[in-house]
Amino acid sequence: MRRIHQLEAKMRVIENNSSRIQMQIEKMKQLRAEYEKEEVKYCTFSKDPSKPIPGMTLQESVNLDALTKHLKHLEDKYAEIKQTMSIKYVSAQRKADLDEEMTMLLKRRDVAENLNKELQFRHRRMQIISHALTSWLRSDKSSSFQDFVEQIQKTKDLHGDEGIVEELLEDDPSKAKEAEILLHYIERFNELITLGEYGKAAVFAANSPRRILQNVGTMNKFKAVGKIRGEPFPLLLFFEALFSTSHAFKHPIDAALTVEGIKCGLSEKRLDLVIHWVTQERLTFSEEAGDVIYDYGEQDTYNKAKCMALAQIIYNECGLHKKALLCLCKLGQIYGALEYIQQFKEFTSDDLLQLIRLCPQIELIHCLTKEWNGKPPSLSLSLAILHLFSVDLKKVGIKLLQEVNKGGKDAVEHLMISDPFCSLERWQEMANICLQNGFDKLSNDIMSILRSQAGVTEISEEDDTVNLMGHVFW
Repeated sequence: MRRIHQLEAKMRVIENNSSRIQMQIEKMKQLRAEYEKEEVKYCTFSKDPSKPIPGMTLQESVNLDALTKHLKHLEDKYAEIKQTMSIKYVSAQRKADLDEEMTMLLKRRDVAENLNKELQFRHRRMQIISHALTSWLRSDKSSSFQDFVEQIQKTKDLHGDEGIVEELLEDDPSKAKEAEILLHYIERFNELITLGEYGKAAVFAANSPRRILQNVGTMNKFKAVGKIRGEPFPLLLFFEALFSTSHAFKHPIDAALTVEGIKCGLSEKRLDLVIHWVTQERLTFSEEAGDVIYDYGEQDTYNKAKCMALAQIIYNECGLHKKALLCLCKLGQIYGALEYIQQFKEFTSDDLLQLIRLCPQIELIHCLTKEWNGKPPSLSLSLAILHLFSVDLKKVGIKLLQEVNKGGKDAVEHLMISDPFCSLERWQEMANICLQNGFDKLSNDIMSILRSQAGVTEISEEDDTVNLMGHVFW
């Protein structure tokens, strides 16, 4: 009975699937019938040559005259489409050339407009001076020329304008009525935001005179807009425009906006933009900016290497050598890290212990605890092992102990004698660690070597009178 029920259930599923497929077939037939009744204006996809030609009956498809006529019709449509493409569309390269040409023309226009404004100002200024000088020469010259101009200004007899003396005495035409110009610029920006023209508003803010709109307040206006479905993120548009103009004006964006821009780019998964901004030096580097990229790389394992490289660039520029060294180690550039240590020579043992805590790589620890390029090791292996056990990195410490244990007593003795950093107390701690973790032989070897050294006695925990000197073995 159970098998019967299972078969019946399968039959019902098959029948339901068959019914659904049959309905889809009927729907496709209906759509095809409707399509064949209409004339297709443009054929944008290829047809199966084994099927009838759309728009022709079976009798016409075997008639030479009808086929010739239809061929002429298709050739005309092809010519029409080709002409339309040549008029309405251009290649991507041509578009890039046109954009570049437009940028150059806009720059030339801006230069010409600025020159025109300056010349108009100077022309008006010369007219005012000429008019005032003529009037002063005709007078009895009882007052100075400047006082005469001021007197004319009070009577508003000089072209009927106000503020003539101020403009007359102003040598920089760009400062004339500057407040009015800036106010107009801000009003226009607010108008674009209100109209929802966020792309134009972003470019407007980035090119604002005296950088009056390149601030946190402007950023907050774009941030308040939020995200718009189907549209680019307005805040990201603002930062794209901002960073694209910073290099041109030779004024990098300040540190606060830099950090916010990097956060915005990373939140939108636009690491490519952040890479461009950093490598083109369009930002003001800071420790916080480097930390943002570093933390993002720790979370995004796929782009970790790129983020570490970017963070290292920023840390280097800021003189944050410890963090730059950590980035090198995270990138796996161990020998590059060793060169970095030798180059700056400001890393203490504590700095290196902190480094292996943040980047506990066996290869890194080996390189730090061995001679390199004829120079003594930068760190004591025993100190590194003790530190790893103290910061809950026991697994890494045990791996190092296993490698030391494989070398035998002679290798341990060489290690102890050649280690200039570790005191006798530390070696006894090392022996205790070995004993606690099952390395009895290694513990005994260390204690035996300690006892064999001239003037060295084993330290008893009850003996508080022993004053042990932290000297090295020779």
